[in-house]
Amino acid sequence: MSDAARWKATVYVGGLAPQVTNANVVDAFIPFGEIVEVKLPKPDSSNSGETHKGFAYVEFEDSADAKEAIDNMDQAEFFGRTLKVSQAKAPKSAQEGLGSKTAVWDQEGWLAENAEGEADLQALSGPDPMQGLEELDVAGPKQQ
Repeated sequence: MSDAARWKATVYVGGLAPQVTNANVVDAFIPFGEIVEVKLPKPDSSNSGETHKGFAYVEFEDSADAKEAIDNMDQAEFFGRTLKVSQAKAPKSAQEGLGSKTAVWDQEGWLAENAEGEADLQALSGPDPMQGLEELDVAGPKQQ
């Protein structure tokens, strides 16, 4: 199954109580179809005392099963909490977009996509704006 098809068959389940386990999530969602995998992400800090981050991803074999689970489980009560169940979103690449570890303007094609006008597009192929400034290594007025 392709990654795009996998994400269409995956639901996000938010609002989970701290005592909820993988088995509890499987038991709650198995009536809607065959489950491939359940992920309960762990907190970054191991000394927080939490067993998971309060949400899960449930991957079904079929995207129609995922839609059925969303329709039936969104806003349902589970372990005393109201669940938020929706279509899972594919994670963004760590190298692209906001939140990446690379500056937006250094990313491949960002300026071409976001150029405001002809001047911005010219900057892509024009001369280096820092050219000729090599001698200006001291700040302040020119010495006479």
